[in-house]
Amino acid sequence: MDIPATPAASVDRLTELLDGRWGHVRRQARQRMSELPSPATHDLSTEEHRAQVFGELKLLAEAGYPRVGFPKRYGGDGDTGGSLTSFEMLGFGDLSVMVKAGVQWGLFGGAVEALGTERHHDAHLRAIMELDTPGCFAMTETGHGSDVQSLRTTATYDQATGQFELHTPHDGARKDYIGNAARDGRMAVVFAQLVVGGRSRGVHALLVRIRDDGGNLVAGVRIEDCGRKAGLNGVDNGRIWFDHLRVPRESLLNRYGDVTEDGTYTSPIDSDGRRFFTMLGTLIRGRISVAGAAGSATKSALTIAVRYGLVRRQFDAPGRDREVVVLDYLAHQRKLLPALATSYALHFAQEELVTTLHELSEANDAAVEYTDGEQNTEAHEHRQRELESRAAGLKAATTWHATRTIQACREACGGAGYLAENRLPQLKADTDVFTTFEGDNTVLQQLVAKGLLTGYRQHVGELGSVGMARFVADQVVDTVIERTAARSLIDKLVNAVTPNDDETDLLDRGWHLKLFEDREKHVLDTAVRRLRKAGDADADPFQVFNNAQDHVLRAARVHIERVVLEAFVAAIDRCADEAVAALLSRVCDLHVLSQIEADLDWFLGHGRMTAARAKAVTGAVNTLCQHLRPHVADLVDAFAIPDSLVAAPIATGAEADRQAAQHAHDAARA
Repeated sequence: MDIPATPAASVDRLTELLDGRWGHVRRQARQRMSELPSPATHDLSTEEHRAQVFGELKLLAEAGYPRVGFPKRYGGDGDTGGSLTSFEMLGFGDLSVMVKAGVQWGLFGGAVEALGTERHHDAHLRAIMELDTPGCFAMTETGHGSDVQSLRTTATYDQATGQFELHTPHDGARKDYIGNAARDGRMAVVFAQLVVGGRSRGVHALLVRIRDDGGNLVAGVRIEDCGRKAGLNGVDNGRIWFDHLRVPRESLLNRYGDVTEDGTYTSPIDSDGRRFFTMLGTLIRGRISVAGAAGSATKSALTIAVRYGLVRRQFDAPGRDREVVVLDYLAHQRKLLPALATSYALHFAQEELVTTLHELSEANDAAVEYTDGEQNTEAHEHRQRELESRAAGLKAATTWHATRTIQACREACGGAGYLAENRLPQLKADTDVFTTFEGDNTVLQQLVAKGLLTGYRQHVGELGSVGMARFVADQVVDTVIERTAARSLIDKLVNAVTPNDDETDLLDRGWHLKLFEDREKHVLDTAVRRLRKAGDADADPFQVFNNAQDHVLRAARVHIERVVLEAFVAAIDRCADEAVAALLSRVCDLHVLSQIEADLDWFLGHGRMTAARAKAVTGAVNTLCQHLRPHVADLVDAFAIPDSLVAAPIATGAEADRQAAQHAHDAARA
């Protein structure tokens, strides 16, 4: 396959496109983070690292970092998109700082804002923003991680005293892996089963003091340090037990459920299940933030590996007067360039997600009214559900991509990539847990698949596998594919595709889009048919779901892959610079064809592609890798990561100088 040469594009213009709507936030973050200690923290002890991270949090608070996303009424900027973008930028630095900031201002502060009411906001938000009140987000328990609805910690209302009694009934109910708990936390948002008048009202959140101002534990609270971890050792994770701890009635974060002095429970949402998922839905910023930070860490790893690959030489080649630069080898290109292309694709999908949440937040602030706890328009509810599903899916896709890509970057740098000073081992260790915190990725994929079943939440009040199987058995499911921005362009491209796929150019964007849409619809249709077996008289609904779980997870994955591709297409369409658009079009080609290549077993097995066409896809990926080789330095430079944040000797000019000196020495000897 012949591809005309793509002219060089302006790195600055490419950076401008990547920076997007919140470019000013990104530029400020680069400057601010360049002034922080080096993200290379491998030689610090646990306590040194924790102290340094907490010191950096103080600097961020003084610089106004946390104010961006909090309400204007309490000294914030009320800029949801800016806040998420700022958090994403922290992923270029010490990831312990990013996680610690996420716990303090995203999870702890976000929960107080989203689940609390004016009495909590007035009393605590400013102190949380300014780090005067370090706090924890105490949800996960040793015995229950993803299954939050089944938490065992109890908060029982005592009408005689007007207090809640918070209690850990057994070790399986201890709060586990709680950031900020082991060292710095003074308060915690604690999720517990609310018991009022002898009746459980489901999981609710309470704002609880765990240490006094001097750092001493409050009576009735026991905390144990989780100890040294594989990574993120600047974060003080701990385990918390409550021994009949009494807290004021006003501690209940009561936006969605309250208890009066006489012990009457009230809520704007009648259903315990709907109330629970509404509460969790207000906290999706955490998943969006993790996806953004994982993308930043992946870009750091790619920058290190690509820059090293451009100077590292290995083996002589006929007709060359020096050893070959390793990035000239196709095998090396194969390791890095498809991953780089997918990082670009995920970047634009993340940007689209952040924009959607920002606009939805603005709509909530400006005009949304509630009736019985529900938004007053069906369209608004649909958009909220779609957002939650997409946040879950992109978090899974981006963090898995980070895990795979950082490992590939480590291998691409050989022994140099194994040295702690070159940051890749630290990036590996620090991001590894991203696939399981803020929601285990496999569980999140199931959430995405359930969201694809139109009307599911209106008919089934649980997200369990049995409920899902029963719903599909009882309903005629409309598998309409949701729509994204730039839909008219996408429809136009798809409709222009020739009926015979084998006659279509492998780089035809309409063919790419059609192929991904067709795969998604087929997988979802098949999953629905398999789940309908739950309606048989002798069926075990759980077993039906369990037997179809592979199909359910595939439906989620291919849905998100389609969403990501459409976001990339939309980004190229809005690019005003022709050279940048042309380069990104080739990057998109590599992304989509490498995705097709990775799933060739499905396309071949379902008759969507001939064997000859499949071979041609692999050949096209090879060609595109070689085609983009001259542009690879520009593609990583466009991330605009300051050298002080790259912080790897093999990715600096010093390494190029060393390689040049070695070549000069070898030439002199020859």
